[in-house]
Amino acid sequence: MEEDREKMSDGFDSGLDNEANGATVRPAGSRVRGIESFLAGIFSARLGKSAPRIRLAAWVFLGVYGIIAAKLIDFGLRPDPPVSDRRAAADAVAAARPDLLDRNGELLATDIKVMSVFAEPRRIIDKDEAVELLTAALPDVDAHELRERLGSRKGFVWVKRAITPKQQQEVYHLGLPGVGFLPENKRVYPNGPIAAHVLGFANLDGIGISGLEKYIDGQGLADLHGAGFSLTPENLTPITTSLDLKATYALRDELAKGIAKFKAKAGAAAILDVNTGEVVAMASLPDYDPNTPADALDPDHINRLSVGVYEMGSTFKAISIAMALDLGKVTLHSRIDARDSLRYGHFTIHDFHATHRVLSVPEVFTYSSNVGAARMALMVGVEGHRAFLRKMGQLGRLRTELPESAEPLVPKNWGELNTMTIAFGQGLNVAPLQAMMAVDALVNGGLLVTPTFLKRNEEEAQKDAPRVVKAETSEALRYLMRLNAEIGTARIADIKGYFVGGKTGTADKIVHGHYSKDKVLTTFMAVLPADKPKYLFLTLLDEPQGLPETAGYRTAAWNAGPVTGKIIERTGPLLGLPPRIDLPAQPFPLLAKLGYAEANVPAHGGRAH
Repeated sequence: MEEDREKMSDGFDSGLDNEANGATVRPAGSRVRGIESFLAGIFSARLGKSAPRIRLAAWVFLGVYGIIAAKLIDFGLRPDPPVSDRRAAADAVAAARPDLLDRNGELLATDIKVMSVFAEPRRIIDKDEAVELLTAALPDVDAHELRERLGSRKGFVWVKRAITPKQQQEVYHLGLPGVGFLPENKRVYPNGPIAAHVLGFANLDGIGISGLEKYIDGQGLADLHGAGFSLTPENLTPITTSLDLKATYALRDELAKGIAKFKAKAGAAAILDVNTGEVVAMASLPDYDPNTPADALDPDHINRLSVGVYEMGSTFKAISIAMALDLGKVTLHSRIDARDSLRYGHFTIHDFHATHRVLSVPEVFTYSSNVGAARMALMVGVEGHRAFLRKMGQLGRLRTELPESAEPLVPKNWGELNTMTIAFGQGLNVAPLQAMMAVDALVNGGLLVTPTFLKRNEEEAQKDAPRVVKAETSEALRYLMRLNAEIGTARIADIKGYFVGGKTGTADKIVHGHYSKDKVLTTFMAVLPADKPKYLFLTLLDEPQGLPETAGYRTAAWNAGPVTGKIIERTGPLLGLPPRIDLPAQPFPLLAKLGYAEANVPAHGGRAH
């Protein structure tokens, strides 16, 4: 058998190595047997050959597991990304906004850093447990809504924005995978409702929704955020508003007291710098706290000075008389027939305090004669009247930095009757701030300056302000307003030391298409000082009630007038206008040069002649 094995071996070797005539002969069967022999050698179980192979395999496995361990350590040391969807997180975090300041640098609105809770639904294992634990730590989170958010396929959802440090600790200790925190900006208004309608508010995502907050977004802030610029409060220049915080607080406080005293439904008040058009104080009540902006959705919380439109009553007579004076239809010496009511078709115009005699132009103003104002408007004519009101900015929407504004309600078919009624403040509905702008032009020398809620100087304000009346007309109106405070319907607002000029306005409200007999809107406009105007005041009361101390009267002289007087007393010193001991000897020099003796109004004079 050994010989046979040797022969087979020799035959195998000869089959592999035998060379005949330069060619190697390899039978097919012997090739297969060679491969089998090779594999058997590799997988041989003999101890002499298996030990090196085991060591080699061990080193291979050790290397592979070493690489895996190194990767795990590397991943463990790296900071865990806050969210799986980084873009969604970046878009979700509230963008930074610039501070809003009052004209003296006092803070009106700013950003603070807060923590918010987010979740990654794809990483949450037990969503029901997560909802239960999170709502226990954050009880004001709606469980049903949270379960819906966590059940979505999104990579990022908010759980709750702007949580407290205590809530953050409670959520942190829950140790829920897929739940984390993001720092973001929250807009806060440290003065609560003060100037709420001017400032407006920004939502949780840092987007301006109303007021100046919306305005600054429209000036490019939103575009910068959308383009991916990293903006922080530190690299945003604060915006200085026209408001005086202290004066605004005092104005709002006196307005609230007046509304309560006269049991009014609502009210509004404003102070306007007559030379720059800056709104230095404004309030509309009821208002809201922009820190809880949901209250702004209440329809009763509108800004009545720019969104509401009203018939402004007799304050419009200032515009009508100025029109007749400026167009040369009357002078201060002209006489107007007010002996009888004025009839037009089926309509009759009469005076509230009828004198039944011929009145001078100053008497038309101080008696607040509807008949006199209507007759002067008829002298100008329908087209001239409409053109003058358009020039005074009363027939179009007032555009300021506040996005919220209303279009005036203008008669569709404007005839003589419309001209007569509009002359005394009935039949044309405008925003009170819009009417303020017109009266401002009548007292500042004749320039129509658009109101602003941003700080600016006189040169900037008057650069593009058109002249709408002559300087002599403006002085005549200041004289008439001062005379009215001395002897007319504005006497109750003649605060000592301020040389106040004023005009009252009372308009019956329209209810279900008809003028109400017991619901009125009262307004009062005051300029001070009347000789060299600095500020124009407006107070509006919606449905004030008559009181025993007012003998049951609910007209402006009895409510809006005294409220304005209180506002002047409190805000005058704050605005750099302390009471003067000596009143001007010649307050209206242009009229005196033209020969109007009545231009010299005594400190305590009698009724005009």
